[in-house]
This record gives sequence, structure tokens and C-alpha cells, in this order.
Amino acid sequence: VQLQASGGGLVQAGMSLRLSCAASGRTFSSLAMGWFRQAPGKEREFVAAISGNAFVTYYADSVKGRFTISRDNAKNTVYLQMNSLKPEDTAVYYCASRIQYATRRVPDYDYWGQGTQVTVSS
Repeated sequence: VQLQASGGGLVQAGMSLRLSCAASGRTFSSLAMGWFRQAPGKEREFVAAISGNAFVTYYADSVKGRFTISRDNAKNTVYLQMNSLKPEDTAVYYCASRIQYATRRVPDYDYWGQGTQVTVSS
């Protein structure tokens, strides 16, 4: 599975960004997808995840109510809509995939994209 994340950038606090992650190499609907992030000097952390059929979603408490994960299986793409961005959301954002059900754990994911930088200025 190959994953290509895009959509990062520099924004001011309170603004929005939408990240995209295009997947190839396997039937996309069979993959659970997750978004994770890593700030400088910190461990990679869970942000959001979605099941292959989009019936199940999970969010980190820190982004709940501000971020929305979705997917378009016809386009082999998963999205992360990020609203009301805060400076503490600044990080490299990674998309990841796994076969079977969605989880919140970094080690559960088998394939990772290259990451896209999100910087939120105050």
C-alpha cells in the first residue's frame, strides 16, 4: 500500500485546513485509515481513524469537535478536515492504513505516508 498525504500549510489560529491522503496498491475499502501527528521533540500521536466502510470513527480528545475524518472509497482517498486550528496543532501529519478494524494505536498501522507539515501561528 502506498500513501500520499497532502494539504498541509501555514495558517493562523482559528483557520481551517483539509488534509488528503491518496492510497493505492490495495482495495481501499478494505483498509482502516488513520491520521497521526508528530510535533518536534514529541512522540507520534493519534489524531483520528475511520473504518473501511466509514461506519466507525475515532478521535483524540484534543481534536474532538474541531477535526473530522472522512473517506471517499471511489477516490481511494481519506480526508482530515481541521477547523478552529490552534498553535498546539502544529506538527507533521501522517496518514496510515491497516487491514481490519480501525484503532487508535500507532503500532497497529502497517503502512505510512510521508507526512505533511501543518503550522499554526498565533
